Amino acid sequence: MAFMKKVNFFFQLNILVTFLFLFVFPASMGELQRLKHPGNTDGPLSILVVGDWGRRGTYNQSHVAHQMGIIGEELNIDFVVSTGDNFYDNGLTGVDDPAFEESFTNVYNAPSLQKTWYNVLGNHDYRGDALAQLSPILKQRDSRWICLRSYIVNTDVAEFFFVDTTPFQDMYFTTPKNHTYDWRDILPRQNYLFEVLKDLDSALRESNAKWKIVVGHHTIKSAGHHGNSVELELQLLPILQANNVDFYLNGHDHCLEHISSADSPLQFLTSGGGSKSWRGDVNWWNPNEMKFYYDGQGFMAMQITQTQVWIQFFDIFGNILHKWSASKNLYSIM
Repeated sequence: MAFMKKVNFFFQLNILVTFLFLFVFPASMGELQRLKHPGNTDGPLSILVVGDWGRRGTYNQSHVAHQMGIIGEELNIDFVVSTGDNFYDNGLTGVDDPAFEESFTNVYNAPSLQKTWYNVLGNHDYRGDALAQLSPILKQRDSRWICLRSYIVNTDVAEFFFVDTTPFQDMYFTTPKNHTYDWRDILPRQNYLFEVLKDLDSALRESNAKWKIVVGHHTIKSAGHHGNSVELELQLLPILQANNVDFYLNGHDHCLEHISSADSPLQFLTSGGGSKSWRGDVNWWNPNEMKFYYDGQGFMAMQITQTQVWIQFFDIFGNILHKWSASKNLYSIM
């Protein structure tokens, strides 16, 4: 009982500190870097989403990549979103690490995948030289590569808000086990987290996008191995809900998954099946919220117009495992 009171106290304190910061300090005006993706006049915006992939083609990474190439051509995709853990087990050793070609360039070699890849860092990426993945040198090695900590990608029909979620996780600081994390430019940690939350909240509030999509590595809600991230539930989720975010895309759990919200339109979509998966590692969820769970490898596709979104999950054979769609009015009623 005493333990639970202590846990509840820290949960409440964390929420209080986060919201005090957001409302007492003025929100910064769009400090997250913005990138504009060229518009597509031929149809819906089409993207693929894959995470937890970088294993030099092993653990079926090459099979997932092959099917991504096929589906990417069918959908005429505009770009690819990576939900992090781009290079296992310990990120890159530097900007000249051959793992960049061995796990990325040489694996995702289909013509349809020669589009921009928008990446976030995962916890395994922070175990190596995190700054290497952020370096423009990698874009010189492969022009598709874009990786920043937290940033925004603007399109004609949706805005994508990429969030650096690894520094939010307490365990990487308090109990890192035998791992060493690259916290350069992150410390002092609380200042960094406050700035990320403040800038994200400001950008979301200012956004007029029909569809708001947030991308992070770590789960907020998941029935998989890692389960819910308490830190993100307390600090990030209230901001997403308050700003009417439509989708949260993540990896971290090595599965494919769709969970709906009981108290908002927000949909939680896990695409972490880019290579090694965890068969049978699932904690079954409320069936009213759990729309889909697959404990194998695969990826996700999204097609987006001003009024509709279509989502599909694929396995390594190209089979459609789950489909879902949502719609909005083209003009809001004032």
